[in-house]
Amino acid sequence: MSTESRLFTVRGRVQGVWFRDSTRREAERLGLTGYAINLPDGNVKVLACGEAHALARLEAWLHEGPPMARVTKVESRAAEGPVPPGFTIG
Repeated sequence: MSTESRLFTVRGRVQGVWFRDSTRREAERLGLTGYAINLPDGNVKVLACGEAHALARLEAWLHEGPPMARVTKVESRAAEGPVPPGFTIG
């Protein structure tokens, strides 16, 4: 099985609602590596690396997020570069 990388931009009410930490927990549960960071414009950027089926599950989860989040849009594109170890938030 091959590893893929996806870069997601999650828009809506996604900062200050435990979005990044919830994303980390979901990604780790799915066996993904990468990161979730807040962007200055109020959105969250997520890099996720792993099996295609796990990436698809994470993307579906990102459309909902944790209970206090209000996701309005998730943009996704293929990402290139080194695969990070673990999953971090920043």
